[in-house]
Amino acid sequence: VSCEPGPSRRSSDIGIDNFQFTPPTLTVKPGTSVTWVNGDDVPHLIASADGHFQSSKLLDTGSRFTVSFPKGGTYSYFCSLHPQMQGKVVVAG
Repeated sequence: VSCEPGPSRRSSDIGIDNFQFTPPTLTVKPGTSVTWVNGDDVPHLIASADGHFQSSKLLDTGSRFTVSFPKGGTYSYFCSLHPQMQGKVVVAG
């Protein structure tokens, strides 16, 4: 059984499934664009916990939201509709 992401996801994608971000912490190189992909059957809204990027619009099932991370750091985010959903993008390298 493979645990690799399916063909619809890239290494810089974060899945939204079962009210969780997968992976919960994603490490990328500076300049990477990260895309959240909503696989849930309910809407989600991605928001930066520290104001480093603008919030997404409401993400329905299958919707995507992309943010570019030009410089190093740790960027915490959450779903503003379901605040228990939290994750981090770590930009290193």
